[in-house]
Amino acid sequence: MAVPARKIDMAEALLAAHPAPGGEAGWAASARAAAASRLRASGAPVRRDEYWRWTDPASLTAPAPTPAPLPEATAPVFAGVDALEVVIEDGRIVSAPEGMEGVEIATLADAMSRDIHWAKDLFGVLEANGQVPVTRPLAALNTAVATEGLAIRVTGKAPRPILLRGRRKSDSADAVLHHVIRLEPGAELTVLEDGGPGARVNALIEADVADDAALHLIRASGPEAERRGVWQLFARLGRESALKAFAIAAGGRLTRTEQVVELTGDDAAVHLAGACLGDGDDFTHDDTVFVIHDAERCESRQVFKKVLRGTAKGVFQGKILVKEGAQKTDGYQISQGLLLDERAEFLAKPELEIYADDVICSHGSTCGAADENALYYLRARGIPKREAESLLVLSFLGEAIEEIEDEDLAEILREQTAAWVKAGA
Repeated sequence: MAVPARKIDMAEALLAAHPAPGGEAGWAASARAAAASRLRASGAPVRRDEYWRWTDPASLTAPAPTPAPLPEATAPVFAGVDALEVVIEDGRIVSAPEGMEGVEIATLADAMSRDIHWAKDLFGVLEANGQVPVTRPLAALNTAVATEGLAIRVTGKAPRPILLRGRRKSDSADAVLHHVIRLEPGAELTVLEDGGPGARVNALIEADVADDAALHLIRASGPEAERRGVWQLFARLGRESALKAFAIAAGGRLTRTEQVVELTGDDAAVHLAGACLGDGDDFTHDDTVFVIHDAERCESRQVFKKVLRGTAKGVFQGKILVKEGAQKTDGYQISQGLLLDERAEFLAKPELEIYADDVICSHGSTCGAADENALYYLRARGIPKREAESLLVLSFLGEAIEEIEDEDLAEILREQTAAWVKAGA
């Protein structure tokens, strides 16, 4: 089927607005050229595309971002965590440490200037694999043009998390970030993200998790009314490895998270979870997930919760693909929307595609208003309606936060979520 000329023209405009850098090693230039070709072949995303029909990508595909007022100064979510901090301001890395015991860190620009670097086998590779069977044009754009990001290689158990702290001084910063992460066998790393690195964000992580390794990704996006962005994860898991990723967003105009995870080694496990607090007109929060089981005895969990008020819209598109031979697969998927206003909407498209005969896979999706019986119970004990509603919201989001393995980090996010809920009450 021919790609409409309009989509191709939009792709060319995006590439022209973000010219690829020069002076990089040959392998880097080749990877960028291949990504640009993928973008031209698919065209830019539009609402007529199947996986964009509920989320308008126009603000993400415009040549320049829509200005977004700077948020009020607030304490960073992970301010009290002992972490190795990387500061990303207006889409630029302004402070990056060299690493720590068992962890090597380089900027993406430095890695891609070298003729020999481990990132050669990873940059653009997992993103390209994730383009089938569904094209992901904004990911291809990222690989083609991103100049900011980190190359992180982990050879042991990292003694501290790495914290990516975003901040803004410009109301029109366009942040395009690409991180490559490789965990060697037996390694373990936690990566935290908080704050906003741009008025518009196109961020991508390619993560290769080797045998017996474990990667934890946690992102918290605070209340920025006009924030727009797409966050993308492409991961490959080896034997007995683990990936746990959690993201929570409070506010923002448009947030889309795309995650493509392939379990290629036996006994691997991936847990993907997310939550959002949405309020106001023209708010969209979209989680689009694709988990591929391509090995035996692997486990996957998808737990996504959305609290929506006003005319806010929540979207969940989640798929579990079990390939032939991936026996003893255990796949679980749940998506739920809590609608606090009759005008709010939650749109879900859960999918299972199974080619093995010895599996346990389930999915469910529900949406509805707050439980009237529970509200009555709380109000009968003297709790005001909005406070009672807030308690139900926190209980509703709790299942997603429980997917965080580190209890201290989970408690930080419980407290932060409670503060966000209280501020919006």
